[in-house]
Order: sequence, then C-alpha cells, then structure tokens
Amino acid sequence: MYSFKNDYSEVAHPAILKAMAESNYEQEEGYGYDSYTQEAIRLLKEQIQNPAVDIHLLTGGTQTNLTAISAFLKPHHAVIAPHTGHIYVNEAGAIEATGHKVITVPGEDGKLKPNQVEAVLAKHPDEHTVMPKLVYISNPTELGTIYTKKELQALKTVCEQNQLYLYVDGARLGSALMSSNNDMTLAEFAVYPDAFYIGGTKNGAMMGEALVIQREELKEDFRYLMKQKGAMLAKSRILGIQFLELFKGHLYWDLADHANHMAMKLQEGLKRNGISFLAETSTNQLFPILPDSVILELKENYSFYVWEQVDEESSAIRLITSWATRELMVDAFIEDVKCLRKNRKNKNIAFA
Repeated sequence: MYSFKNDYSEVAHPAILKAMAESNYEQEEGYGYDSYTQEAIRLLKEQIQNPAVDIHLLTGGTQTNLTAISAFLKPHHAVIAPHTGHIYVNEAGAIEATGHKVITVPGEDGKLKPNQVEAVLAKHPDEHTVMPKLVYISNPTELGTIYTKKELQALKTVCEQNQLYLYVDGARLGSALMSSNNDMTLAEFAVYPDAFYIGGTKNGAMMGEALVIQREELKEDFRYLMKQKGAMLAKSRILGIQFLELFKGHLYWDLADHANHMAMKLQEGLKRNGISFLAETSTNQLFPILPDSVILELKENYSFYVWEQVDEESSAIRLITSWATRELMVDAFIEDVKCLRKNRKNKNIAFA
C-alpha cells in the first residue's frame, strides 16, 4: 500500500534527522532564543529581503492560523475566506472558537477575488453585524491552484482601500513558488501579505511553520499571545534546526520542486489515459476524476482521499506527492490506471 494521501506521511528529510542527532547533547536556550532558531530567522529574513519583519516558529498549520488570526483581530472582527479555505473546512472551528466569525464566499478554483471581498463588506456595513477585518487565502489553494503576482496585487489593493489585513496560509508555499506557472520569488511574494507563513511540515520538516509578520501593529505582544495559546515551544531548537537545514542552502526549494515534478509526471500520465481533472493545477495536489468502480480497485494498492462526487458513477480523488515521493510509484500508479482502462475498454465499459 503506497500513500498519495498527503505530503507529511514520511518523518523528515535525512539532513534534518542528521542535524537533530548531532546536536542532541548540546545545551541551548529555549523559547526561541537558541542559536539555531536565531540563525534560521536570520536566513529567512535574507531570503525575504526584509530585515524588519518579525518571524516566529510554530509547530503546525492549524496552530499557526489560530494563534495569528486570534492575535490580529479584536473581538468583533471577522475573517473573509474562500469556502474551501482550510480554516473553514479542516480546523474544527478553531477560528470561530476564539470568537471570530469566518465569512465564506465561493472560490473560483479555490481563489478569492477582490469583488467578492467588496461584496462581503457591502453586506456588513455597521455595528449590527460583525466587522470583516482580515482576508484569508492560501497559496497554493486547497485545489492546488496558485495566485499570480497580479492577483495578489489586486487583493492587496482592495485590502488597503478598506483597512483589511491580508493573511496567507503558506502550508505548501514552497510548492506554489516552485510551480512552473508561478511568477514570483519569495521576496516578491512577501511584499503583499501583512502576515503569512512558510510551511515546513509539508515540505520535508518533521514539523514546523515560520510565521512572518510585516505589519507593525500586528507584531505587538505576539510572543505573549503565542505563550497563551500554547504555541511557544520550550525546546525551540527542534524547530530552529529544521528551518536552518531547509534554508541554509537550496534544500527547501529542491524538495518542493521534486514534489511538483512528481505531480506533473502523474498528471501527464493520467491525461494520456483519458483522465480529466476537477481543477488544472501546477503544484503537488491533483484531483483526477475516475469511475467509482476504478477508485475501489485502485484503493487495493494505494491510499488517497475521495474528494467529491462528480456524478452518479464518478468521483474526484485527491492525489498528493511529496518531497519523498518515489518516481517508481508514480509510474506504477499510471500503469495501473492504464491497465484498468484497457480492461474496461475490452468489456465495452466507459472509463471516463
């Protein structure tokens, strides 16, 4: 059984495990003051090309979203997000549990548009409603699509015009920025959000996300709020070592590039076999549409999520490749689909 379920099935890249083992008996400060975390933050600021940002290392995506958004907003503030947004669908109501409503709009291929933000604002005009204050997007989106520089600029403009914060969930940011369709470097991307995070958990780290805060008013007392939410790790070197290994060279980008390359090979192989997709993606998430009977047969050898029912006989599944995905397993999946297609054709059964 080989898993295409997610990009965190494996523990961590060997370079990270090696560095962790080698530093095991060293004595270091805690709570972010260790030398590894400080050096990792310095390197990240270099890549972002902005020494004025604040960077905090947290353990996971939901924890980062919860801690950041609840810190940035006042009690009467709300969040605008696409209806596929992770904070709305997959975080057990974490944001709402802190007292902040998540207002969703239908995303186009998972993306949020400026006119949708303006439409939400028009429906929340005064103190009888919650006040939309933060726009939440992820890059890539939950459908594997990415925002272009022009699209981010447009969202930033509408946020500035309406005194809104722009926050980007970057759980798979490496995959987005290494996409063949991407037109931004990390430094160019970083200009637009008021805050965002660089995901490590889904790109070779054992765990960890690097939250980057640019807007001055959002930096105030953030460490207090991290501590209050249980997001301040005593053994902070565990996170610092990982981000240092990922960013002291090109490793972070190499791992994301591998994940994307495996996904594109998988996508091309499936397309050659007549498979259509729920969304056109250029990152490490794919959503092929297959007959339900074929999905059942594939599940005998592969693990993946059935994403949504498309019609009475077909569903879209989600396939995710990772930094560690083996090419031979990509080839095997394509070959198995090819064989299933051939068998159904011989029996005069429609495949797709």
